[in-house]
Amino acid sequence: MHLDNDSLIVLAIAVSLDYLIGDPQTWPHPVQFMGWVIDGYTQFTIARSKNLRLRQWAGVVGAIALIGGSALVGGAIVTGAYRLHPLLGIFTESTLLASCFAGRSLRRAATEVLQPLALGNIADARQRLSLYVGRDTQNLTQGDILRAVLETISENATDGVMAPLFYALLGTGFPDIGSVPFALAYKGASTLDSMVGYREEPFTQIGWFSAKLEDVLTWLPCRLTVITLGLLGGKLPTVWSLCQRDAKLDPSPNSGWSECAYAAILGVQLGGTNWYRGIPKHKPKLGDPHQPISPQTIERALKLTRYCFLCWLGVGFLVFSLWRALG
Repeated sequence: MHLDNDSLIVLAIAVSLDYLIGDPQTWPHPVQFMGWVIDGYTQFTIARSKNLRLRQWAGVVGAIALIGGSALVGGAIVTGAYRLHPLLGIFTESTLLASCFAGRSLRRAATEVLQPLALGNIADARQRLSLYVGRDTQNLTQGDILRAVLETISENATDGVMAPLFYALLGTGFPDIGSVPFALAYKGASTLDSMVGYREEPFTQIGWFSAKLEDVLTWLPCRLTVITLGLLGGKLPTVWSLCQRDAKLDPSPNSGWSECAYAAILGVQLGGTNWYRGIPKHKPKLGDPHQPISPQTIERALKLTRYCFLCWLGVGFLVFSLWRALG
């Protein structure tokens, strides 16, 4: 794979594609294919195995196969494209890498909910929100909707934006492999967690390994994201203190930290009681409610995510350039 001289170009193009275009809904997306495989394998396993231990091992094998397969297929596609023509290789690699970032998708999701809310159409806002969150939305107030949007942005900023960039940058250190296999492997783990990583049946056993693996893979990018956000907001001691106080109470070792970091910088409080299929679920309160959540708060959160992304990208470019110069 011809990556040694093209990695910076590929990263720049991929970031530009995500910012300007995002994920066109009419284009095939790697996560769609992952989702089809995960769903088919999960349904097949659940239907044919009542043994809980066997389901657990099936979950381990399936997760490793999907993550490894995503990396291998992605690498093979890029390699084949480079062999046909270097420009085709750059285009293919950039497009696949851009599909791993969800920056524009997050902005679009927030806008689709905030627009009808600004017009006073709370029913439409609830309906659009239901496309992006798992909680019940039919009875949410305007404040509840704004909290849900901010929680979605602050949680997905790590696993949808920063962690894929972390693994893409890590891939530049392995020129014979490249960024795409690393980023796609992480997306595979993240997709598995979002589809089967639940404590409720029938996913308790088959999704156990996927949930734990995603927690491990996201742990370091999440802490680095929290530190970067704290530095950008000029509140690193406050952010870290509140995360130590509140985030560790969250059942997730990562989403609580990510959400709490945004809450601390923005001066709002996240968490509380949400309803899922009529069943209440309480999450710990994150941050202190110095001010209410507003559309402007959400816009600030989106800007923080973008600045954090650009900081990591800039540092990555600098490190890669120095490494290549010294090498």
